Amino acid sequence: MPVKIILKENQASGNFNEGEILEKKPIGFPQDGGAQRPYSNLFYWAHAFTSNKKSTIGLHPHRGFEICSFILKGKLKHFDTLLNKWILLDEGDVQVIKAGKGISHSEELYSNTEIFQIWFDPNIQNSLYEEPSYKDYKSSEFKSIDLKDKVTKVISDENNSLNLESEGIRVYSHQINPGIFSFNILDGCYHSYFIIKGEISYSSNIYKKGTFFIVDNIKEFNLEVDDKTEIFEIISPLEPTYKTYAQTHSIN
Repeated sequence: MPVKIILKENQASGNFNEGEILEKKPIGFPQDGGAQRPYSNLFYWAHAFTSNKKSTIGLHPHRGFEICSFILKGKLKHFDTLLNKWILLDEGDVQVIKAGKGISHSEELYSNTEIFQIWFDPNIQNSLYEEPSYKDYKSSEFKSIDLKDKVTKVISDENNSLNLESEGIRVYSHQINPGIFSFNILDGCYHSYFIIKGEISYSSNIYKKGTFFIVDNIKEFNLEVDDKTEIFEIISPLEPTYKTYAQTHSIN
């Protein structure tokens, strides 16, 4: 299927601290029950958000995966057992944890904050035996490309700006101006899209904030917007050169 659409209501849900932090998960854990399982080297994708109350996710462990937090709105404080201190992340910043053979961390989401937390698989059979590492990237470090129909924030391109071990990952955030627009789709790649703000018209249907699209095996993904719309995009390989965790554990 060249374009797969996962509506917000068909995504897995989660929450922390009795609903102080809510989540919708375009790619949830197998036990979460959402419509989409892991694919490519994308293992997990959660959209987490708070209302008017600050809330903390307590210290918890990770291993193997590359865990990236993208601050879409608001602020987040982060603590991990590698740096052993709290660090403040602002809107537009990105945090990359290479969990390796083990790291624990805690997150404090300020009020009215939205983040993506996305887990990439860097060939977990190897990464489980590597030393963990942590790095922040400030929003000002990412270049923007201003074209007539859109402004693209380049978070990680073919030069691997985030220094990920996970193969072939590219990450962009697009501010799309009103009109008809086309995304070019690369051969041998999935293009995963999430509507962060606004809505789009695709194939005579309207899709709002929170809709998730997986696109492959077509030349263009054509859509129309009536107002400024923000779309988050990740490009990943159709077939990584290594067996992913999802493949080796039969959870695709």
